[in-house]
Amino acid sequence: MPGMKVCIVGSGNWGSAIAKIIGHNVKGNNRFDPMVNMWVYEEMIDGRKLTDIINSEHENVKYLPGHKLPKNVVAVPDITEAVKGAKVLVFVIPHQFIQRLCDQMKPHITEGAIGISLIKGVDEGPNGLRLISDIIRNSLEVDVSVLMGANIANEVADEKFCETTIGAKNDDNGLIFKELLQTPNFRITVVQESHTVELCGALKNIVAVGAGFCDGLGFGDNTKAAVIRLGLMEMVAFAEMFCSGPVTSATFLESCGVADLITTCYGGRNRKVAEAFVKTSKSIEELEAEMLNGQKLQGPQTSAEVYKILVKKDLVTKFPLFAAVYKICFEGKEVKEFVTCLQSHPQHI
Repeated sequence: MPGMKVCIVGSGNWGSAIAKIIGHNVKGNNRFDPMVNMWVYEEMIDGRKLTDIINSEHENVKYLPGHKLPKNVVAVPDITEAVKGAKVLVFVIPHQFIQRLCDQMKPHITEGAIGISLIKGVDEGPNGLRLISDIIRNSLEVDVSVLMGANIANEVADEKFCETTIGAKNDDNGLIFKELLQTPNFRITVVQESHTVELCGALKNIVAVGAGFCDGLGFGDNTKAAVIRLGLMEMVAFAEMFCSGPVTSATFLESCGVADLITTCYGGRNRKVAEAFVKTSKSIEELEAEMLNGQKLQGPQTSAEVYKILVKKDLVTKFPLFAAVYKICFEGKEVKEFVTCLQSHPQHI
């Protein structure tokens, strides 16, 4: 039987780092086709198409400069062409674009295809929370797993050791994705609680914005530790309220939980931009454009979606840290008031 064709849907910083792993792992592996398609949103870089640069120089010069991609990873600008014949779909794009892309892909999905989402975000649906994996699952009618963890893209691309978590309700598919993605320096644990894994990946970005506020205000490591702990409490409480399946503390002890929360609060783009927000008085949108080289910020956007859900469910007072991040980012609340949400935070939610 021919190997499973892999398509990576997305080619930003994280997508390109994952393409580096997948390109190496499919070589000489009978389970997978040795050629990998990577859908690239076409951009012009110094008068040249980004796809042409990637396919000739094997480097994403905009989003992952300095790293060579394997030559068997082919950049494709047309999503319908990229997914043709693919049995394995790896989603790694900003969550704002997922529905539109799924609508374009829908008529071209191969029967029996499976997907995995590396997208850290949530959406507000008609009945409250909608997970990105659910949007993909419902739109494309494929089984979808998720991958979340303490995985800063440049460090993964540099092959520095890290762990990550795959949430897979289907055990066999979880093992396929582990085979596709694991390396000696990218160690994977597979768990069944995929909704909890996915929520961790989305919610920790809100907490990281709060950590960045602390840095901008000069509050120090003790305060940041309190933000991380109180933020983790809100993450657990939110998951318990909104996940349809079981939510166990063990999942929060995996890389997708406390490890990802810590690394994002110290090293991630949400923390960095939130610190600049305090120090420059510029808007989040201005800073995103200035500092992120075309990448999207997930924390403020996720806080807005979560806040709408909390308002709808009359739960805003139960989640003071999440609410404060939203109000500072979008409603003009003074950033120096952030500490009051910590001082008045309930000991238990």
